[in-house]
Amino acid sequence: MLLPSLAKKIVQEVRRLITEDIIIIDVNGIIIASTDSKRLNTFHESALLCCQQKKTVVITKEDEHHLTGVKAGINLPLLFNDEVVGVIGITGEPERISQYGELMRKMTELLIHENYFTEQLEIKQRSYEAFLFDWLHSKDLSSSLTDRAKMFGIDINAPQQLILFSIDNADSTLQSKLWQYIHSQISMEKEKILVRWGNERLILLQQAEKETIHTTRKILEKIQQDCHAHFSVSLSIGVGKPVSPTELYLSYDQALRALEVSLQEKKIVFNEDLRLEMCLQDIQSHTRTEFLQRTIKVLLDEKELLYTLKLFMETNQSYKQTAETLHIHINTLHYRFKKIENLTGLNPKNFKDLVTLYISLALLEDYPKK
Repeated sequence: MLLPSLAKKIVQEVRRLITEDIIIIDVNGIIIASTDSKRLNTFHESALLCCQQKKTVVITKEDEHHLTGVKAGINLPLLFNDEVVGVIGITGEPERISQYGELMRKMTELLIHENYFTEQLEIKQRSYEAFLFDWLHSKDLSSSLTDRAKMFGIDINAPQQLILFSIDNADSTLQSKLWQYIHSQISMEKEKILVRWGNERLILLQQAEKETIHTTRKILEKIQQDCHAHFSVSLSIGVGKPVSPTELYLSYDQALRALEVSLQEKKIVFNEDLRLEMCLQDIQSHTRTEFLQRTIKVLLDEKELLYTLKLFMETNQSYKQTAETLHIHINTLHYRFKKIENLTGLNPKNFKDLVTLYISLALLEDYPKK
């Protein structure tokens, strides 16, 4: 219950409020955390008595001479569920420090309780994660999986849907806060599970019949906006389609595909929104490489030409808007297009060639991670 790592954290927290030396002792009388490193792992006789008697013990200067490992001050028992789990000791004149000793004990017990419930939540989350992992990799609904679903309050026979969240550049502390926030914003009924899913990702399982695309999109938009406003974090979201319980892996694959597009476009993407992206993401690596070599590989060192081509597509093939955005004469734009044609054999003014160039650019943007 009271491990050295937690004891060290408690000492650091309590030390912010008082300047006196503090020690934390386990139920065997061994000092496991201290502001004075020399006292670590030494025996404290008075603390052992404090544990046994389950009450505060005052240590005087005289006690220092006949009790092992003690200094003048007070020892206060730390209780969890009415059981002694350790002792907090404060060094100093008992008359002076006793006035806030009880406050320090209460604060320490609160930290112990908080740590316990955090650990229980982590254990619960890991069990949810393991359950979801097993479900994704199951070919059928085994009795074991069904029993676990029942324990979690999930109707394993109902259609399900998976949603993937990707948190951009967040440390572990911030990720934990985001998880708690998203958890609070989603209506966490029995039919839903939200768990951490690898580095910087979360996954939500929800019963498909409980939510429509419209309500799901509305909830996710609010979460995305709030995460940016309150935590300065970009949240990418990919949503899979509702599937039968035995095909949960399909919803996961769809959510993952949608998430990859969301990471590029910085918006919520449903699997239903995907069109060309479905084909592009299924292209095998060697085919992708070969296609780029046959199209725009020769332009990789021509950053100006690549940017001009991309801008021309983004402006819906507007020569005027493209030239104005680039601050160039329209003749210069035509010259660049001619240069692209000479290098690639593809003419941006020709619709079929432009489609080929568009697909090439789409593949190129996705190429590094592939």
